Amino acid sequence: MPAISRDEVAHLARLSRLALSDAELDEFAGQLDSIISHVKTVAEVAADDVPPTANPTALSNVTRPDVVVPGLTPEQALSGAPAVEQDRFAVPQILGEEQ
Repeated sequence: MPAISRDEVAHLARLSRLALSDAELDEFAGQLDSIISHVKTVAEVAADDVPPTANPTALSNVTRPDVVVPGLTPEQALSGAPAVEQDRFAVPQILGEEQ
């Protein structure tokens, strides 16, 4: 016996304000019945002594130590720039903005 009937699918469709044809009702009834039977199978496998987990393997957040290292000097950072003004990158003006 199917877990969900065509009439139940029609009722759900009406509640969801979906207009389904007779063929769609039959198709969805079969699909939903298949889904429900698969969920029942999974529920049978799940044991009460198995704790719920989000991940089957115990993982911890892997991070590297935060070590301060010297950075570039302003001269080194700007050495490859095509244009420099007052120790900053000089870029073309956009959108006709005034300075």
